[in-house]
Amino acid sequence: MSFFDKIFGGKNETPDQKTFWKKIESEEDLTKAIEDSFRNRIAIFKHSTSCFISRTVLKNFEKEVENSDQPVNVYYLDLLAHRSVSNKIAADFEIRHESPQLIVIENGKPVNNASHQDISLSQIVS
Repeated sequence: MSFFDKIFGGKNETPDQKTFWKKIESEEDLTKAIEDSFRNRIAIFKHSTSCFISRTVLKNFEKEVENSDQPVNVYYLDLLAHRSVSNKIAADFEIRHESPQLIVIENGKPVNNASHQDISLSQIVS
């Protein structure tokens, strides 16, 4: 690992294998996540693995989740590896694509979304 990778993170860095993340890697995974939203409020975190800002926001969000006693259902989407799924989310929910982005879904419908520094656990549990 180079000096810059140590400081800024590797190009293909994925979130640490946190137990709370459920990955979305296909349209089938997305369909299952939407189905889950009829039982529990869910959130999809769209992350660009090549972006320093996205990586920073992801790490801050992970810390919030880890330090909370609130149960949350959070899904992770590497939007560079799964661009078609990211595009489907934007089209189906009529939400302009941003990165990083958190989209909160309840009963199959988006109820909240935030990007960049506005992403926080409060979007899910409020």
